[in-house]
Amino acid sequence: MKKHISIIGVPMDLGQSRRGVDMGPSAIRYAGVVERLEELEYKIHDRGDIEIGRPGKDEHVLASDGNLKFLSAVSKASEKLASAVDEVIEEGSFPLVFGGDHSIAIGTLAGVSKHYKNLGVIWYDAHGDLNTADTSPSGNIHGMPLAVSLGIGHPTLTNIAGYTPKVKPENIVIIGARSLDEGERVLIREKGIKVYTMHEIDRLGMTKVMEEAIDYLKNKTDGVHLSLDLDGLDPSDAPGVGTPVLGGISYRESHLAMEILEESKIITSAEFVEVNPILDHGNSTATVAVALMGSLFGEKLL
Repeated sequence: MKKHISIIGVPMDLGQSRRGVDMGPSAIRYAGVVERLEELEYKIHDRGDIEIGRPGKDEHVLASDGNLKFLSAVSKASEKLASAVDEVIEEGSFPLVFGGDHSIAIGTLAGVSKHYKNLGVIWYDAHGDLNTADTSPSGNIHGMPLAVSLGIGHPTLTNIAGYTPKVKPENIVIIGARSLDEGERVLIREKGIKVYTMHEIDRLGMTKVMEEAIDYLKNKTDGVHLSLDLDGLDPSDAPGVGTPVLGGISYRESHLAMEILEESKIITSAEFVEVNPILDHGNSTATVAVALMGSLFGEKLL
């Protein structure tokens, strides 16, 4: 990994329905992320937070589609984030993005993917985030960013940064899935997206899962983005998330996954999302996020 890391905070809470996740970037900073990474001899440039505009009273749902909440505000924020990430990569730095809800991945991937011919994505998450306005039970855009990045969804979102798609289905690996809507299952089968559910993690073990995921991506991609939703972990280890799902990946398994990714040297950008301090206990979820970043960036016990 590059020894220069640029942090971008995205205090976005419009992609879902539970307030408080906009404080996630501040919670992660408060948990000591800059100091932790500096101890690993990285040069850190904290670019601060993307400004997230508040929607007007008539912007709750796009009338013509009827099932996309805060579309205009989310798309504007995504354009700003895409531009910031693009600048970071142009400067030769590693983009590290803090959320905010998972809708921010739309902007992150739009900024990252233009620099790669075959970007790979590891989606570490309890959910597939492969819904569209037609399949989403809620209309919340944080359940749609992976579909959007595949070029599937409303054109305002799929064309962020002026191009689509951002990633190919054969270059995606979802790890930790345990809550999928029917429309997402159909899309996964149609597109042949590689998914390791909790069944595979339990059966194969995290070491095997990560080794297979890395082997699957390393020879056909020229960069790999890690999108880590803290709800990928079990709620007992990461309680401060908006959509907790029981039976998730353990704290230790997640550290192992990050350690294996660090050893592989394939990760070229990353984001950590869905830290909600309002729902948390003593900022423990942000502390977990920072600890996982430590492992991802090479922290060792000995």
